[in-house]
Amino acid sequence: MTDLATSLFVALDLIISLDPDLVEIVLLSLRVSLLAVVIARVIGLPLGAAIAIGSFPGRSGVVVVLNAMMGLPPVVIGLAVYLVLSRAGPLGAYGLLYTPTAMTIAQAVLITPIIAALTRQTIEDLYREYREQLQSLCVTPLRAMFTLLVDARYSLLTAVLAGFGRASAEVGAVIIVGGNINHVTRVMTTTIALETSKGNLALALGLGIVLLCIVIVINGMTSTVQWLIDRQQE
Repeated sequence: MTDLATSLFVALDLIISLDPDLVEIVLLSLRVSLLAVVIARVIGLPLGAAIAIGSFPGRSGVVVVLNAMMGLPPVVIGLAVYLVLSRAGPLGAYGLLYTPTAMTIAQAVLITPIIAALTRQTIEDLYREYREQLQSLCVTPLRAMFTLLVDARYSLLTAVLAGFGRASAEVGAVIIVGGNINHVTRVMTTTIALETSKGNLALALGLGIVLLCIVIVINGMTSTVQWLIDRQQE
């Protein structure tokens, strides 16, 4: 119990004193996750909206696959990205493996289906409400898609925040493609796993506290956005 209390005290000291190693790890984690969210947002929002208002053969199957991809095991995604970026893979010549770029790609692949699936559901519900009005105005499907995306921007922000929360807590995929290299690809989740196994509980606890605070902030922002949406609908 004394060792745990000491580790917790040291962990708080690392956070308060802005320990350089801790700050470096946190900043890299945020940079990788935020960039992954931006990429997933650029791909996922239009993709989800296109599926929502589109009418094409096999649409139901596409929706099922998209929803199923929300639950893909992160290690499977990490392995797939590893094979693509390895020397024998199609992108091996670029030397992206074991870099923050590889970690960003893995996280983007992981959360794009989440954002796309949530967007599809939101836009589809909205399209049912405004479909006749949009058709009466002879609005093209492309214009209707972007109109609905703008109209549902607050609801879609919740999907984006959910994607960021998933990315920031990811460990399986990023450790496969990043390698957990010190001062290069070491992020909060992989460092917590490593330092815990080494018995360095102070740094692990410090990063755990920071990660927990980030998750709480994300959930708080999600709840706030949902409250604003409910107020707007009243």
